[in-house]
Amino acid sequence: MRRSIAALAARLMAEDGIADYGLAKRKAARQLGAPETEALPNNAEIEAELRAYQAIYQEDEQRERLQEMRETAVEVMRLLDPFRPYLTGPVLDGTAGRYAEIELEAFPDSSKEVEIFLLNENIRFEQNEPRRGGAEVPECVLTFDWNDLPVRLSLFEPDAERAQKRRNGRVSERARLSSVEALLGAAAA
Repeated sequence: MRRSIAALAARLMAEDGIADYGLAKRKAARQLGAPETEALPNNAEIEAELRAYQAIYQEDEQRERLQEMRETAVEVMRLLDPFRPYLTGPVLDGTAGRYAEIELEAFPDSSKEVEIFLLNENIRFEQNEPRRGGAEVPECVLTFDWNDLPVRLSLFEPDAERAQKRRNGRVSERARLSSVEALLGAAAA
C-alpha cells in the first residue's frame, strides 16, 4: 500500500500541480481508501516515484520545460545579482513539472530595496508576508511572471544566507548563478 500511495502522490504532483509532499500523500491515501494513520511513504519515496513517472509519461515535455525554466531562472538571477539570489526547489533538483514555479531565495539588506528595484524595472509583483517567524521563514515573498513563467522570490535577512534551510524533511539545496549556468551547460552537452 505504501508504494501505491507514493505512486499516486507522485502522479498528483506531476499531473495536478500539487507541490506539497504532505498534501499529495494524504490525498493519495484518501483516494486509495487507506487510513491517514497508516505508514505513509516518506518524501524521498515520493520523489523517486515522481522522477519515474516523469521519465515514463512526461519525458520530452518535462525535459523541455525544465530547460526553459532554468534558462529563465538564469535571466532573473542575473537581474537580481545585487541581492545574492539562489535557485532552489524543483527547477534546481530536476523535478519541475508543468505547474512548478521558479523558486529563488535572496538575502538583501532590506526587502523594500528589492521591491523598489522591481518597481524601477517595471516588473509587476505581488507581495506576501509569511505568518510564522524563524530563521527558515522569509521576511516576505514576491511573486511575478517572467517569460510567462511564475517566479517565487523569497527574501530573507542577510544573516540567514549561511543557515541551512530544510524542505520536505531534508536540507534544501541552493545554487548560485554560476552553478545554474553550469547545470545548463551540462544539459546542453
